[in-house]
Amino acid sequence: MKAIRRNGSRGLPVGAQIEVVDNSGAKFIKIISVKGYKTVKRQLDCAGVGDMVTAHVTKGKPDMKHEVVKAVIVRQKQEYKRPDGTTIKFQSNGAVVLKDDKGNPKGTVVKSVIAKEVGERFPAVARIASTIV
Repeated sequence: MKAIRRNGSRGLPVGAQIEVVDNSGAKFIKIISVKGYKTVKRQLDCAGVGDMVTAHVTKGKPDMKHEVVKAVIVRQKQEYKRPDGTTIKFQSNGAVVLKDDKGNPKGTVVKSVIAKEVGERFPAVARIASTIV
């Protein structure tokens, strides 16, 4: 997992419901924690594009439902800035479920677009994506 330079906001706090955009069997997940996020007392952890999170599957196939999984945030509605100065935002929040901590996705196809930052940090997710923005 390669580090990325962050110049924008993290738009997804702990407890946020996110749509899963791959074919792993999960439909919606709820963020439990964010890997590598340090905060002050009584402040919620927040995730942004390219962050790895621990999540609980709330909707999906019966074998996936109520599981705790690792996931990567691939889209966020909150506008954020890239290092080159451009701002970008998506129409919805999206995540991809992982099968291990190394960044290998559980599904085989990503149904929608993902951010460029995710492709740089998690090349295995970028390989199964249809479009990278």
